[in-house]
Amino acid sequence: MNYHRYYPLDVVNGPGTRCTLFVAGCEHHCRGCYNQSTWRVDSGQPFTRQEEDRIIADLNDIRIPRQGLSLSGGDPLHPANVTAVLQLVKRVVSECPEKDIWLWTGYHFQWLTAAQREVTRHIHVLVDGPFIESEKDLSLKWRGSRNQRIWYLRQAREP
Repeated sequence: MNYHRYYPLDVVNGPGTRCTLFVAGCEHHCRGCYNQSTWRVDSGQPFTRQEEDRIIADLNDIRIPRQGLSLSGGDPLHPANVTAVLQLVKRVVSECPEKDIWLWTGYHFQWLTAAQREVTRHIHVLVDGPFIESEKDLSLKWRGSRNQRIWYLRQAREP
């Protein structure tokens, strides 16, 4: 898996202060997408164990409490990303159980493959559906267009 950006401190992509990872690879190619540079799976830079370790360290840094991890892109559920994303979310759940995980995908929840569904078993919130420019609504919280849905899948454990 490749990624474009990692923000150790983010207050835009989900509730509270978070770590946010923007992965490479998206086959939806939504008209009006704000992040077209992430569409190619071979763009960005390789996501390594070192980057994964950094995310875990940042989530566990008590000097700057973070509510959780946000995964966006590109598309974290793109077939080229599923294995690495699954490994990351399992590790976050294991090593940072009080943190929540939000994931944005252009795929519809009900049509996810078995591998994509396995990822959703370990996350807390899924925002699904492609961005549709004609349904763009800047007043929506955590979504860009009215067709996108927020699925609350599980709760994080309290510390």
